[in-house]
Amino acid sequence: MHEVLKGIRVVEVAQYVFVPAATAVLAEWGAEIIKVEHPRTGDAYRGLRRTGPLAISGPVNFAIEHANRGKRSVGIDIASPGGREVLDLLVRSADVFMTNLLPASRARLRIEVGDLRAVNPRIVYARGTGLGERGPERNRGGFDYATFWARGGSALGATPPGAGAPAPMPSGAYGDSTGGLVLAGGVAAALLSRERTGEPCVVDLSLLGLGMWSMASAIAGSLMQGEPWRAMQRVPATNALAGTYRTRDGRWIVLVCLQGFHQWPGFCRCVGHPEWIDDPRFATAESFTESTPACAALLDALFAGATLAEWRGILAGFDGVWEVAQDALEVARDPQAVANGYVADVDAGDGTTFQLVASPVQFDEQPPRPRRAPQAGEHTEEVLLELGMDWDRIAALKASGAIA
Repeated sequence: MHEVLKGIRVVEVAQYVFVPAATAVLAEWGAEIIKVEHPRTGDAYRGLRRTGPLAISGPVNFAIEHANRGKRSVGIDIASPGGREVLDLLVRSADVFMTNLLPASRARLRIEVGDLRAVNPRIVYARGTGLGERGPERNRGGFDYATFWARGGSALGATPPGAGAPAPMPSGAYGDSTGGLVLAGGVAAALLSRERTGEPCVVDLSLLGLGMWSMASAIAGSLMQGEPWRAMQRVPATNALAGTYRTRDGRWIVLVCLQGFHQWPGFCRCVGHPEWIDDPRFATAESFTESTPACAALLDALFAGATLAEWRGILAGFDGVWEVAQDALEVARDPQAVANGYVADVDAGDGTTFQLVASPVQFDEQPPRPRRAPQAGEHTEEVLLELGMDWDRIAALKASGAIA
């Protein structure tokens, strides 16, 4: 693994997934991440017992592992005088500080930009928020299901007409995981800027802004056309070769042939129906477009006549883009995912391993190698000793409750 951020130290004061996912990505890029957790309660996300349909049980807390891989954890009550002493030591030694605390909490704990720059003028300061740092709702919190998915436009953007409810988010931590990758990129850019200019940046990303970026094409089109985006149809009104079709065994094949008319002859030959090429309904670009419903009916019947396994063989020679709609287990075992190292084995530290999806950016063609997440406060003493604190002071801080 090429550790492009080796030598960079990041201090994280954050909970749940949005910002912790960003530092998890930075850890896979080689940065040293020190996660600050409360010495008695830890990250509140450690108490999660279910995400969507899946229980969090067994020896591995997959939710914590996803967002906290590769970090060291220190238990510090940063609201206490002793805890603040320790936090200042950490900040003084760090390149980046990252948080998702709300403005009121940041002010109360004295971890705003000015507070930390007084300790370390060169520190890059990164915030992940629900609704942004400005505006009347800056003090409101947010989760990705509500703020990124629903308020950001994706929920209705994915909901077909006539549905009884908005489309649910397809995965736990869906927006948070994407946001973590984006925020990690912002921090990397800020570090490059500091290297070149000597000046540190403040980096901001909100779930609302991220949700709008994810829907940016739809929002731009809606603004220009004066009407809201509607969910994409199973078969577009003008191109049957950009539709989704069900196989005989109930699976779905997604065709994305954006130049449908030009790719029609090759498709027809591939599926064994060359007579469709000269069918007057599909013989010109105009008639192909106008006859989309008729073409879609042909393809519905066609795909329903064979199983997915059979279609994989038939379509192997087609040069248009098509894919199979896969579930979470299938994509984890996808030969392309395996070949590219997108799912990684992680050493649990007890002689066993488990698997995580690696962060997707690779350097020098080497997939990241995730390391396990820490237990709450696991590295408190280790980190404080590295910072130059002696055992007597560590003992006194423990006795006061300032550290774990």
